[in-house]
Amino acid sequence: MLTLAKANPEGAMQVSDRALRLIETYAVPAVAALVMLIVAFIVAGWAGALVRRGCERSKVDIMLARFLGKITRWVVLILALLSILSYFGVQTTGFAAVIGGGALAVGLAFQGTLSNFAAGVMLLVFRPFKVEDVVTIAGETGKVFEIDLISTTLDTPDNRRIIVPNGSIFGSTIQNITHHDTRRVDVAVGVEYPADMDRTRQVLTEAVQGIEGVLCEPEPVIYLAELADSSVNWAVRVWSATDDYWAVRERLTRAVKLALDQADIGIPFPQMDVHLDKALV
Repeated sequence: MLTLAKANPEGAMQVSDRALRLIETYAVPAVAALVMLIVAFIVAGWAGALVRRGCERSKVDIMLARFLGKITRWVVLILALLSILSYFGVQTTGFAAVIGGGALAVGLAFQGTLSNFAAGVMLLVFRPFKVEDVVTIAGETGKVFEIDLISTTLDTPDNRRIIVPNGSIFGSTIQNITHHDTRRVDVAVGVEYPADMDRTRQVLTEAVQGIEGVLCEPEPVIYLAELADSSVNWAVRVWSATDDYWAVRERLTRAVKLALDQADIGIPFPQMDVHLDKALV
C-alpha cells in the first residue's frame, strides 16, 4: 500500500479527498443528527417534568398535570425531528401539511369526544366540584366518585353509578350541594285561617328550640310566606351542618307538626267554597 502510494501520489490524494468528502457529507451530519436527537430527548423529558411539577404546585389535578407533561414532551420531540430533517435538507413543509390534515380529520372524527375532553380539562382546571362532593349535574344528583378527562362518575343515594359526559356538565348549570359547611333547612307548613297569627308564630318559634343539630348562628327564622287559597302558609327556617341536613329536616318537620297539634292549630286540607245563585236554584 505504501509502495502504491509512493508510486501514484496523485491517486492517493484523490482517494483521501474523496474519503474526507464522504465523511463531511454523511458521517458528520449523521453524528450531528444523533447528538441533536439525544439532546432533544433530554430536553423533552426535562420540559415535560417541568410542566408537570409546575401544574402540581399550582394544585392542578394530577391526571391533567401528567397529560400536559406528556403533551409538552411530544411537542418538543416533534419539533426536534423536524429540525433534524431540515438539517439534512428535507423539506418539512409537506410534513406540516400532512400533520395539519391528519389533525383536521381526527378532529372531525372525534368531535364529540374532543368536546368532552375539552370540557374535562376545564373542569379539572376550574374545579367547580371535587371528588366526594354531592352535586347535581346534567339533571343527575349524586356523590362524585371520579373526575376523568372524558366523563364524571357519580354514585347516587340509592347506590346507582351514573357516568355523565363532561360536555353535558360544563355546558349546563352545576349545583354543588356540599360546597359549604352549613345549609339552611326550610320546612313549609300551612295553618287554618281562624288560627291567631301571633299565637301561630309563637308556637312555631318554640317548636324550633331544642332540636338536635340546629345551629344558633344564624338564628332560626319564622316567616309568614303567603295567604293561600286554603291556608295561611308559614316557612320555618333553621341552619345546620351540611352533613346533618336531612336528619335536621326530619326532626324539624316532626317538631312543627307536634307543636301545632298540641296548640290545637289545624293544618287544613285543600278546600273550595261553592256558592249557588238563588235565582237559578
